Amino acid sequence: MQLTDTDRADIKDLVCDILELDPEEVTETSHFVDDHGADSLLAIEILSSLEKKYRVKIDQAKLARMGTMAGIFEVLDESDRVGAA
Repeated sequence: MQLTDTDRADIKDLVCDILELDPEEVTETSHFVDDHGADSLLAIEILSSLEKKYRVKIDQAKLARMGTMAGIFEVLDESDRVGAA
């Protein structure tokens, strides 16, 4: 799936809502666990929310790569929408 700038902003808002952070606190390279105190349950919630919102299936093996906004964007860019031809 090709992410637009609007998609990226919406994804950041979704992640910040889940982590209960202001968007200004989160950069593309800040680590959710190390820099923001996230845990594995929040990571699963982020993954699940992204799958629902963008109708994609993300292998949980990719979860380790999704510890930053840049990682999330990369994984989503590689993902295909469910039901896509």
